[in-house]
This record gives sequence, structure tokens and C-alpha cells, in this order.
Amino acid sequence: MFKLTGSIKVIKDTVQISEKFAKREFVVSDTSNMYPQDILFQLVQDKCSILDQYSENDQVEVSFNLRGREWTSPQGEVKYFNTLDAWRIEKVGQGIPQSGPSEMNLDSKPTGTTESDESDDDLPF
Repeated sequence: MFKLTGSIKVIKDTVQISEKFAKREFVVSDTSNMYPQDILFQLVQDKCSILDQYSENDQVEVSFNLRGREWTSPQGEVKYFNTLDAWRIEKVGQGIPQSGPSEMNLDSKPTGTTESDESDDDLPF
């Protein structure tokens, strides 16, 4: 599993390849390096609708798998292809918040606990 964070540049329509197979492609611009890259991803089958809630220029984190395959042309030439199969897309900054002390409360004691509460327990430590 891999992840990439960037901005959605292009969202294409769902294409029905065969009766049993549909795919939808989209491009994410990765500007985290000195040389920005436009990365093509695809969603397949029931995952195609994931993109319906996103727009171009949205900042997202894409979770994907790298797929590779071999293909032999009618002339007998063997070629290899790679595909980035996305399976989850999340808007940046809308993930599950991490628990732990915040800048406003760096105290390790739970809120509402007093010194007398701690001395009332029967534990030897």
C-alpha cells in the first residue's frame, strides 16, 4: 500500500470497458519535490463513485496499490504496463484526529482529577 498527497488536477468520467468492468481515471499533482509530477490513478468497479464528492484543485491523500502486467502484441512484442489502483481518497486535514495532549493541555493528568482523588485509592503504587 502506498500513499500520495497532492492536488486533484483532472477528474475523468467513468468508462465502461466491458459488461463487467468499469474504470475512472484522475490525475493528482504532486508538488512536494523540486520537479512537480502529475500522477495518473484509476478507480475500478464500485470505487469509481468515490470521486463524485471531490472537485479539481481539492487537496487529497490517495491510498493506492501498484499493479503491473505483461502484454504481448499481435506482432509478438512483449510489453509491460504499470497501474496505480486507488482504493481510498481523503481530503487533507479531515482525517481522524490523533488523541493525546494538545498544546492547550500538556498535563498528563485527566481533567477533573484532584490530589485527593489520587490518595483515596487502595492501590499500593
